[in-house]
Amino acid sequence: MIGSATPACPGKKRSAVEKQEERKMKKAILATKVGMTQIFNADGVLTPVTVLQAGPCVVTQIKTVENDGYEAVQVGFVDKKEKVVNKDANGKKEIRNRHGVNKAEKGHFDKAGVSGKRFVREFKFENCADYNLADEIKADIFEEGDKIDATAISKGKGFQGAIKRLGQHRGPMAHGSKFHRHQGSNGACSSPSKVFKGKGMPGHMGSVKVTIQNLEVVRVDAENNLLLVKGAVPGPKKSLVTIKESVKSGK
Repeated sequence: MIGSATPACPGKKRSAVEKQEERKMKKAILATKVGMTQIFNADGVLTPVTVLQAGPCVVTQIKTVENDGYEAVQVGFVDKKEKVVNKDANGKKEIRNRHGVNKAEKGHFDKAGVSGKRFVREFKFENCADYNLADEIKADIFEEGDKIDATAISKGKGFQGAIKRLGQHRGPMAHGSKFHRHQGSNGACSSPSKVFKGKGMPGHMGSVKVTIQNLEVVRVDAENNLLLVKGAVPGPKKSLVTIKESVKSGK
């Protein structure tokens, strides 16, 4: 119809600012994996859970649009000793805590009024302006029943074969078979006379960034900063786990 408003195109591309706004979150925290256990609910149903030491995290920097081009809250987790370098009369150096907080990092933490931290991460909160330097983020920001996404580095498995790494089938295990757990065919010989990229083969397994979505918070121990999450969380014990509110829970 002439003169009518043109409807919005459903396939219109979103701008970078719109995408950034959608990625902002309300809740997030850093945690370390303690291990797994099991609990019973009020109805007597057994639930396997992963215990996470969530926080306390401290705010080490507030990033603003004026200074940094975007809004975010930088947080630190787990105390870390300071690197100390001493010289004797002959000029010989003695270094203590070689992998500790260096001078540049110490200046950054001193500016925020906090002690040195081992892990430093950024979260793009919706309410970044409500945070101040040295504020603490604890496990009580989550409640029972919340849906979360857990991100961590998976356990390293070393160099593994195609059966364990990719779930490929083995051959007959009888004595007459000469093919048991080998890779198998890599492709045709004369045509195309090459192995295609991405062909599943033995190689390094694990030690990659993994995110498990829509995990449920079963219990929150605010006094000890513990989160009990239903199911398994990637990574070994004592590994760093990033906990964020689920991006798919409302869909």
